[in-house]
Amino acid sequence: MPFKYTAKQNFPDYKCLSHKCMVGRHLTPEMYEKLFDKRTPNGVTLDKCIQPSVDNAGRIIGLVAGDPESYEVFKDLFDAVINEKHGGFGPTDKHPAPDLDASKLVGGAFDPKYVKSCRIRTGRSLKGFCLPPSISRAERREVERILVEAMNGLSGDLSGKYYPLKSMTPDEEKQLIADHFLFQKPTGHLMVNSGAVRDWPDARGIWHNLEKTFLIWINEEDQCRVISMQHGSDLKATFERFSRGLNQIADLMKKNSQEFAWSERLGYICTCPSNLGTGLRCSVHIQLHKVSKHPKFEDLIVGLHLQKRGTGGEHTDAVDDVYDVSNRARLKKSEREFVQLVIDGVNKLIEMEKRLEAGQDIADLLPANCK
Repeated sequence: MPFKYTAKQNFPDYKCLSHKCMVGRHLTPEMYEKLFDKRTPNGVTLDKCIQPSVDNAGRIIGLVAGDPESYEVFKDLFDAVINEKHGGFGPTDKHPAPDLDASKLVGGAFDPKYVKSCRIRTGRSLKGFCLPPSISRAERREVERILVEAMNGLSGDLSGKYYPLKSMTPDEEKQLIADHFLFQKPTGHLMVNSGAVRDWPDARGIWHNLEKTFLIWINEEDQCRVISMQHGSDLKATFERFSRGLNQIADLMKKNSQEFAWSERLGYICTCPSNLGTGLRCSVHIQLHKVSKHPKFEDLIVGLHLQKRGTGGEHTDAVDDVYDVSNRARLKKSEREFVQLVIDGVNKLIEMEKRLEAGQDIADLLPANCK
């Protein structure tokens, strides 16, 4: 059905000086007019994808995919945003093939004096379904059914139980809160302004193995968020379990002719363009009493291609100099390569910390951007 008003009449207002979202830098009136009346096979429009940018003026991306096809139908805008967000990824560039082989890692068991815990997570979507901003109730329930059926087939140390949010008992909820597993109804701009929290908590839930080291969120920001974690300093073991769980779930889905959404160019498809490629965030909680006081601490983290947060998550502060340190990028490298990057970077941070503890200089260890 044709739109009643023209693209010029409907163009978003990004002229406000406080508007700093990425979409506002790339969406021109000419591009908007070209894409304005296009729809994906599922009926997703450009306006659906850019709604977070219209409702938020802050330093955000402001763009979500309503379905996997959004990345192709509205590629003019998505490609421009992806290129900026991922530091150079042109329309002909390709993300490498998946690599979940933990045996290829070099190192990964850190000094427990410094590394307190390890965590690896990623997002996945199912091929043939809309993504959370545009998914229908029926589709969301089918996604839940497919994933739970696959996860119920996991065996050995991966076997576990699913806890639907809408039918969780008070005791189950209390335990999941104590384990820091329970996710609440999101309030952030990505979820609320995109419409991804519609019908909450219908068809949302948490699955975890009996050892509580392998966890899956269903129908939150992405259809499926897979997390491997453990106390201690063995990141290699964390990645091995992560990879084994993902591979088993994919194999179990394949038996029922289902698979994860994958693009030959963009890798695994997620709701937010920031999570394309691997969607992988590999992190450790590391205590850095000395390095964190170095005048170039912020720069050296960037120079190691890492990102730091407080242990409470994004926008939190470190407690007792314990930081959550992870890979900065998600695209252009394989899963194994990103984990190796974190291993190498964390080893360098530990070496710096030990030298500073001994009163020694670390100038030769600093990355190029700090010299």
